[in-house]
Amino acid sequence: MDLELAHGAGAPRKQGESWGAVLLLAYQSLGVVYGDVATSPLYVFKSAFAGDDITHTAGNEEIYGVLSFVFWTLTLISLLKYVLIVLRANDGGEGGTFALYSLICRHVRAGLLPGGGNSEDLMADDKDAAGRRGDRSRARTVLERYRVLQRLLLLFALLGTCMLIGDGVLTPALSVSSAVSGLELSMEKAQHKYVGLPVTCAILICLFALQHYGTHRVGFIFAPIVCIWLLCISMIGLYNIIHWNHHVYRALSPYYMYQFLKKTQKGGWLSLGGILLCVTGSEAMYADLGHFSQRSIQIAFISVVYPALVLAYMGQAAYISQHHSFENSYHIGFYVSVPEKLRWPVLVIAILASVVGSQAIITGTFSIIKQCSALSCFPGVKIVHTSSTVHGQIYIPEINWILMILCLAVTIGFNNTKHLANAQGLAVITVMLVTTCLMSLVIVLVWNKSIFIALGFLIFFGSIEVMYFSASLGKFHEGAWVPITLSFIFMVVMSVWHYGTIKKYEFDVQNKVSVNWLLNLGPSLGIVRVRGIGLIHTELMSGIPAIFSHFVTNLPAFHQVLVFLCVKSVPVPHVEPEERFLVGRIGPKEYRLYRVIVRYGYRDVQQDDLEFEKELINSIAEFIRSGGADQNGFVEGSEKLSSISSGAIPLWEEGGDGEVDGPASPNKEINQQTVAPQRKKARFVLPKSAQVDAEVRSELQDLMDAREAGMSFILGHSHMKAKSGSSFVKRIVINFFYEFLRRNSRGPSYAANIPHASTLEVGMVYQV
Repeated sequence: MDLELAHGAGAPRKQGESWGAVLLLAYQSLGVVYGDVATSPLYVFKSAFAGDDITHTAGNEEIYGVLSFVFWTLTLISLLKYVLIVLRANDGGEGGTFALYSLICRHVRAGLLPGGGNSEDLMADDKDAAGRRGDRSRARTVLERYRVLQRLLLLFALLGTCMLIGDGVLTPALSVSSAVSGLELSMEKAQHKYVGLPVTCAILICLFALQHYGTHRVGFIFAPIVCIWLLCISMIGLYNIIHWNHHVYRALSPYYMYQFLKKTQKGGWLSLGGILLCVTGSEAMYADLGHFSQRSIQIAFISVVYPALVLAYMGQAAYISQHHSFENSYHIGFYVSVPEKLRWPVLVIAILASVVGSQAIITGTFSIIKQCSALSCFPGVKIVHTSSTVHGQIYIPEINWILMILCLAVTIGFNNTKHLANAQGLAVITVMLVTTCLMSLVIVLVWNKSIFIALGFLIFFGSIEVMYFSASLGKFHEGAWVPITLSFIFMVVMSVWHYGTIKKYEFDVQNKVSVNWLLNLGPSLGIVRVRGIGLIHTELMSGIPAIFSHFVTNLPAFHQVLVFLCVKSVPVPHVEPEERFLVGRIGPKEYRLYRVIVRYGYRDVQQDDLEFEKELINSIAEFIRSGGADQNGFVEGSEKLSSISSGAIPLWEEGGDGEVDGPASPNKEINQQTVAPQRKKARFVLPKSAQVDAEVRSELQDLMDAREAGMSFILGHSHMKAKSGSSFVKRIVINFFYEFLRRNSRGPSYAANIPHASTLEVGMVYQV
């Protein structure tokens, strides 16, 4: 049942992009995507030499080793893995950990969610598997057969998602704190002690307050700042290379990594937790893919960001290699390599750039939470679309303020960049490990490559990331516990919400009323049929929901036209408008019972109530005119559902004041006049070539009459309660945690757009 739901909805949108548009997006991406990785020179060397792990000696083995590690990590992880490989694994243009998971579920029956899977992809895979025995078919069979593997896959995806949210808390705190720490070299220590923290908190509050303006405006504001920042650090880096040590390029050789580990041993291994921060922002770059495009992100990184970062790190190493009399190792970092006359201007630019750096991960957090919410893995939140042209640009008020509070809490709680760096390092490398594992599955299951290529990808990048992961875990007591705690809390919230949603859906399926029960009541359904359209919202794609029988048992009257409406989010980014509506008939024509399934991708904007009502009526009218015969139809239970384009029969509506809503057309009309002066008139405009018999005309007339009388929305208002005899854990999860989340989260987005005067809620208690 759930496999057919995404029929025809799997193909990503194809949008032709001119070079001008690509370059404009590349420019904007500098202000949104690359601010995080661009500001990493502020704290990488500082974090690597923080504490007693390694010390800067006259032989320079340590600084050359750190530079070599930074260069190759940036090259292999950010450039090779993310920019050249992982960005290609987009789910219809969308990126992020959960997009990889949904991409796998679209090609394999591995989704635990109702409606998880794409029938076109799955049917193609079935034919492929039937024709040959390959790596893909074997891997797919194993994943489909064992439910425990499907649960582990979902938990793994949720782990990466939770760590990315934790990164959204830690990155702004570290970036801004590191930038403001430059005041330490420009002010007296006593003054800096009382100025640094308040300034950091004030900047963070301003940053989160700006988010409601949207990515488009923020990108145009921030892109010039990042451009100036990249130019600044590259020029300073080039100056330091020429002035202090023009032989520093030799440290790019991997030989210096070996020398570094040989000399420093355990201390050098622990310092890797600070070195890995050079690639922070790479996962945010992937998560922000939906805000821009693959090509624009690649162009910006390869041509601007990567060369500037390499020059910046080489410049810092060149300066530090010629200076060994630092007050303490904590001063080793970006600001000491800046010429003294330029420190104040650079400090201002650095603070602005750190704000931009925080923007990348905040934007990525909004994107990935929307994906989780659409696929029932996160409680409902308010999603504000901030751009009418770029689909993925969103703002989530609740998440924004939660991130701000948590960010201020860790900033005030730690009050130093060392612990913040340790915390962020673990969050960053955990997300990267999850992406590597999911990506190896995509290579086999989606790209249809050899399993040896997937294993090569997993072993090569996985071994690098496991090395950094083990180093980060060594810092557990020095701040690395924070992302673990945050991810655990978010994981509990997501798991409880997902578990409760599945149980609610299973209850609906088990307690639905059979269609035969309804048909046995006769055309009048055993109740009084009044004028109008009754729109019954249900999660079921077949059968009659329990709320309907519950309603008519207590109030034996209903509308002359009944529509069972199911609004589903499918695990694809976008559903084309002509594939959005699936329409079917329940029982004989004289019953006037219809089922409509409306499909939205997890990136789609759901329409407002008036536009949605018109498209819904249009789709039913086209279904009636075509007789329900459609080549793209499929059988859902005993009902045949057809894919209907809602614009085939335009609907004209005219209010009592004479205002007309609908397109002008010379086509034939079915018109219904009305006596009441203020009642809305409705008429369908049929194509000239349409052949309409008397039975179809009568059914369209009834639909028009019902539309003029008005539309009522019947919603189920359910409460979940664990069955008597359930385990203690289940009672706690359902009765307290899930119900608490349900009461404090937003309902379905379509429910928010329904006119309250036309809404009727039917209360039910779900015993699960």
